[in-house]
Amino acid sequence: MNGLRLKQLVQAGYMWLKQHEASVNAYNVYPVPDGDTGTNMAHTMEAAWKAVSASEDLHAGRMAKAISTGALRGSRGNSGIILSQLWRGFAKATEPHEELTTLELIGGLREAATTAYGGVKQPVEGTMLTVARETAEAAEQAAKENANITIREILQVACKAAHESVQRTPEKLKILKEAGVVDSGGYGYFLILDGMRRFIAGEPIDAPPAAELFARATTGNAATDIEAGYGYDVQYLIYAPPGQPLNLMKVRADIEAMGECPLIMGDEQVIKVHVHVPDPGVPISYAARLGSLRDVVVEDMQAQSESFLPGQPPASPATPSVDVGIVAVASGEGLLKTFKSLGARFVIPGGQTMNPSVDDILSAIEQANARSVIVLPNNGNIVMTAQQAVLLSNIPARVVPTKTLPQGFAAMLAFNYEGDLEANVEALQAAAFKVTTGEITRSTRTVTINDVPVKDGQVIGLINDKLAVAGDDVVETTIATLHKCDAINKEIITIYYGNGLGEGEAAIMIDRIRPFFPNQSIDLIAGGQPHYYFVMGVE
Repeated sequence: MNGLRLKQLVQAGYMWLKQHEASVNAYNVYPVPDGDTGTNMAHTMEAAWKAVSASEDLHAGRMAKAISTGALRGSRGNSGIILSQLWRGFAKATEPHEELTTLELIGGLREAATTAYGGVKQPVEGTMLTVARETAEAAEQAAKENANITIREILQVACKAAHESVQRTPEKLKILKEAGVVDSGGYGYFLILDGMRRFIAGEPIDAPPAAELFARATTGNAATDIEAGYGYDVQYLIYAPPGQPLNLMKVRADIEAMGECPLIMGDEQVIKVHVHVPDPGVPISYAARLGSLRDVVVEDMQAQSESFLPGQPPASPATPSVDVGIVAVASGEGLLKTFKSLGARFVIPGGQTMNPSVDDILSAIEQANARSVIVLPNNGNIVMTAQQAVLLSNIPARVVPTKTLPQGFAAMLAFNYEGDLEANVEALQAAAFKVTTGEITRSTRTVTINDVPVKDGQVIGLINDKLAVAGDDVVETTIATLHKCDAINKEIITIYYGNGLGEGEAAIMIDRIRPFFPNQSIDLIAGGQPHYYFVMGVE
């Protein structure tokens, strides 16, 4: 296999994963409306493909190196970072070789798994790491049993092993078994391999995967040529009007008739829709006739990387340079403005379902116009991406690993404009981790996790990203979540409202909450964040 053949396999793996992005997203452990593993892996594979799409290099090792570099710089989220590490390991093993034999391909799979394990501080079994390792082991065993095994046969073995490994992930990771899902990253890895297998076997990439693992996810797959464009990716939530329940089955049938890769989940009150269509106005207009349309995302799938940071002009070169600058990540107009008002030099629009890439963060570090930079990811799925960006930065930079927005705000308040980089890193970390974070959203499925039974469509409360409370009323669930945050024994409660709530509506809700916490200072701030009615910091 030469470099051009390897490039074709990367394109096939990317296109097959992209076609089933919604299915991978649907494996989200927690029943929240912001699963993004498939999206992050697809963005990462897209970056890998674009890095070599114009290359005619026949040298397989150089091609693998370029693929690895593209994947790293375009990686998003924890799953994307791990995927980029898999490509890094593959490139490390194959870089010296002009052409890849079966044994060199197997060696690449093995080094991919080894490098990815080494890139994670605390590897967890039952994840994409396990699937990569067990896939490599199966390929090695197959070569031992058949010295004349071909590359096509190795890919068949690898796909079968990856599929079986994914099915075993719930037995290795308790939280997956509780949630009734397999590991989403592992499933994405299987899809990439399966796309490669299909291409090299001459099979069309226009049918369901070899085995859909997640029966409840409704995925349609119209015929799509590997070279063809994919139109627009449309996602939104439909909220039922008062007294007019939604018909999930009819919505599902109507959306499936509109385009490709439909994913329709929900109940009579809230329905989440994902579909690929040539004209985004069709599904949007349809939904607007049914109820309240929220969290609308329309993405040109041929220009995702170029359009990821909409509406934020580069920092002005005239902005005076400072010794230490802050770069923060936030989603929602109000949250972006708050970080800016607290002194952040650059705010990257992003968060759940919209994770910035390594290159996005690198660009922000450069545009901060500071002699050194502190990055606040403000999301657990962006921390690894920020750490990779810092490693590549020519400007001295550090990551304070904030995993929630309230942690990020607490860190900002501790920032000392006259302090040096290391002193500020220490102060920001100390302040950030004193905050307890609560989040209020709606469940996307029926499940029991952390001994909390949840029904599809119920209001749920998460504490530090873990499911803690379920209820039928936003205010009652918020009160219960605050009690579990031990807010009654704290001093300050800061509540950022979003998910379509207006100021008046949010204020009425907070007035119902105040009597339960009479001795606490409660501040209400317009956040504008998607998915979550309230994001709360308790300290």
